[in-house]
Amino acid sequence: MADFGLRGYQEEVVQRALQGENIIICLPTGSGKTRAAVYVAKKHLETTPNAKVMVLVNMVPLVDQHYTKEFKPLLGGDYTLARVSGDSGEKDFFGMVVQKSDVVICTAQILYNSMMSTEETKHVDLSAVTLLIIDECHHTNKEHVYNKIMAYYVEKKLNGEKPLPQILGLTASLGTGGETILFKAVDHVLQICANLDSAVVSSKDCVLELEEKVPRPVKNYAIVEKRPEDPFGDLLKKMMHQIHEFMNIPPDYTLRECGTQEYEMDVVILEQQGVKDKSRQLTQCSHHLREYNNALFINDTLRMMDAYRYLQNFYISKFKTIIDEVDIFLVGLYKERQEELRTIAGNPVYENPRMSKLEEVLLEHFGPSLQSKGIIFTKTRQSTRCLHDWVHTNTALQEAGIKAANLTGAGNSINHMTSSEQENTIRSFRQGKLNLLISTTVAEEGLDIPECNLVVRYGLLTNEIAQIQATGRARARDSQYSVVTEEGGPEERREKTNEHLEELTGKAIARVQEMSIQEFRSKITVLQNQAVDSRKARESQQMEKRSCHSAASVQLLCRTCFKPVASGSDIKLVDNMHYVNVNPDFKKHYKVGKKVHVKRTSEDWEPGCMIICNKCDRPWGHEMKYKKIALLPEIAIKNFAIETPDGPVPKKQWKDITFTVEQFSLEEYCIDNIPDILD
Repeated sequence: MADFGLRGYQEEVVQRALQGENIIICLPTGSGKTRAAVYVAKKHLETTPNAKVMVLVNMVPLVDQHYTKEFKPLLGGDYTLARVSGDSGEKDFFGMVVQKSDVVICTAQILYNSMMSTEETKHVDLSAVTLLIIDECHHTNKEHVYNKIMAYYVEKKLNGEKPLPQILGLTASLGTGGETILFKAVDHVLQICANLDSAVVSSKDCVLELEEKVPRPVKNYAIVEKRPEDPFGDLLKKMMHQIHEFMNIPPDYTLRECGTQEYEMDVVILEQQGVKDKSRQLTQCSHHLREYNNALFINDTLRMMDAYRYLQNFYISKFKTIIDEVDIFLVGLYKERQEELRTIAGNPVYENPRMSKLEEVLLEHFGPSLQSKGIIFTKTRQSTRCLHDWVHTNTALQEAGIKAANLTGAGNSINHMTSSEQENTIRSFRQGKLNLLISTTVAEEGLDIPECNLVVRYGLLTNEIAQIQATGRARARDSQYSVVTEEGGPEERREKTNEHLEELTGKAIARVQEMSIQEFRSKITVLQNQAVDSRKARESQQMEKRSCHSAASVQLLCRTCFKPVASGSDIKLVDNMHYVNVNPDFKKHYKVGKKVHVKRTSEDWEPGCMIICNKCDRPWGHEMKYKKIALLPEIAIKNFAIETPDGPVPKKQWKDITFTVEQFSLEEYCIDNIPDILD
């Protein structure tokens, strides 16, 4: 293996995979798990007749990263490789791509869609693959697409169907699944093993080498003094209590403390109750309270002015749409206090002490004579934008030579980065054009980010797996992992809990590895059979739920103004993805807004403009041009209340509706709408 450049601990963990076993390689971030997987793939291709290797990832940027950095350089000279994601046209001919390639690197969703497809050019069955490599395989749980693929595998295996691919999972940690007791953590590890039909392998003989090659950073708690005064937050809370008094909260309902996650959960439940009662007073007050609560979160973590701008942006749209006395009260309350909020937000005396502490941490590592690279991990895309603005307007940080950029998740939304934008940002960071990334948790997992000597966790609470991965970004010698927190604050408590859970994960994995082969196989077979039975029961319940009401008996109401706008029978499902309204009368209820710009293309559809309720301005979705023929309004169910024979109900996802949606037929649509199509 020396010619492949494998280290001792990598050689150790691949041995069972080279013998054809299904295994999960568990090694720290930065230890070279992918390189070990490429070696297994190479040996598999050399020794297996008609070998077909597929590499699954859970993020689009990882497709190009694994292809360009690892698999293509090491296998491209002898084998045919392909990369396919939602960004590439090859997904529409995925079956043909797989047939012609030795190694395919793709997002898991692409494989799952192709498994479900009946189109010959798209369809792929797992039996066509001989080695399936699953990156970040700890996600193979619950309803994650990895688990949907592996559920299909497990059911075929239990039925004795062959052939099936060898499985190779890669992860930095299997976690405890939130469990805090050893035997329950062992159960969680066993469940992941059962889902992947694999044993877990970690380094035992080469631990010292692993620790030498992947050093852990020094952890530091940057303790923030408690804010002495918070008049901005106090005023927001006072306004929230005025809304409480106005909205007639049910007498048996108690709201918890403003500015907490628990409070947000409480107002979500209130909003849902308002939908059931068709009460604009309850729904709109709840909606506004969530925005105030978000502003409190921002005020607690960022600058007061960031919180003020957040509320201001929210109310700018509300100034234009006044429907009844509820809107008059809510908008009037904000207008009455708007200038006072702005004045307090601009007073540096009351500024958030967290910001000065973060500045202090950064200035310890950045300066004209210091060559540093760092990442600030924060909770939301909005937080990254606010921190980026702060860095660029902070004189001391600019004089220290900090060149910062945001790094957030890729997706279709206007607020998401494209995959190419992510790649360009990481490339600039690697080349030294940037030396500080301000990132959401997207940078914790998988992305090929150069080793840093500073990682800062700022206003972020995550589980132990995310914490382990974030720690792994501080891979430079003598690096620091810093947590900005009040003493005894939620961030410090979460970090220390995660340290305990990380230790517990190690013990749980060791306990599983100590089991005899017979005991291990027996336990995971039981879990696999239970999973199959549970899935069949859920599917049966889902079908039963979908038959509760006929589509014609259901009405869709705008969730803001409760205007009836559609029947359930108007809704059709396009390509098992897009829920559209095919009734031409639906156009009477909405107006068209801005053009939607999505960052992924499809040969079957392209986006049109936003569609907005013509009474209350609530966004409902957007138009889509399907097959270059049909212009269809695609709607999001979260923007509607569903009026059923049993009363109105709120639903966040289409999978939760209680009526059956028929498949869209382009042929029927064209026959029914010939005049419109010809126009």
